[in-house]
Amino acid sequence: MQKKIYVVIVTYNAMEWISKCLESVMPYNIILIDNVSTDETLLFVEEHFSNVTILKQDKNLGFGKANNLGIKKAYEEGADYVFLLNQDAWVEPDTISNLVKAHQNHPEYGIVSPMHLNGKGDALDYNFSNYINPSKCKNLYSDIFLNKTLEGIYETDFANAAAWLLSKNCIEIVGGFNPSFFHYGEDLNYIQRLKYHGLKTGVLPTSIIYHDREYREPNKYFRDVNIVYNRSLILEYSNPFETKTFNKEYYKHIKKIFKALFFFNFYQLKQSFFRIKILNNLDKKQIIRNRAESRKTNNSFIN
Repeated sequence: MQKKIYVVIVTYNAMEWISKCLESVMPYNIILIDNVSTDETLLFVEEHFSNVTILKQDKNLGFGKANNLGIKKAYEEGADYVFLLNQDAWVEPDTISNLVKAHQNHPEYGIVSPMHLNGKGDALDYNFSNYINPSKCKNLYSDIFLNKTLEGIYETDFANAAAWLLSKNCIEIVGGFNPSFFHYGEDLNYIQRLKYHGLKTGVLPTSIIYHDREYREPNKYFRDVNIVYNRSLILEYSNPFETKTFNKEYYKHIKKIFKALFFFNFYQLKQSFFRIKILNNLDKKQIIRNRAESRKTNNSFIN
């Protein structure tokens, strides 16, 4: 029986890549969620890709919440699989079908990722290559070097959500992305939740995508130490394996304040007060509620 496959793509000012991205997945049902692009992305898609279902937003929802809208619509329309694809990535003709075939032989995987090449296709995407090193993805590098037959899925600790095949079973058990996250960190949290529910993450070396991100400058989500700290807090306290509250974090900074006062370390004093301010601005109760929701065995955050 043929499987019903949906491709979900979140866009924000995607003109540089959107034609190549969409053309590569044309055989499939495509849902595009636009986070209020200010370039010609929407007009271009409407004029050249009339078969694409577009969900226009009136504000930028971020990566996870926007993907949840696409996952929810695909699930309600009876999808057997949902393939999440970044706007700056594109696939080969057999990429998705290979992922589906592999998953049918290994249903214990909730997520199956293709191998990520860079935009030129002349090397592995650098960050992705770090996700599949021998300490995180057993035997893959060795099997490639020894020219062994690469047919199955290799379990890995992490693969970024630029190209995820999600099974229907995974969606029904784990759900969508945790809405505590705006941009970045939501894929790591999703894999934590996947593990909590007893499912696996894997990569399929016979399936590839091209991800055109290698030559861009790091954005504010990685340059700004305060944004990084804010995200690290949400990640730590959203982990379904954790049970702690934010009191521990306050206590840690109060200790640092007293220590800084004792040693006249005014830089540390200023930093600790600023981090307490970040803590105060977090919706801590909602983060804890979302953590509790993510432990439930249902389609959390899309139901």
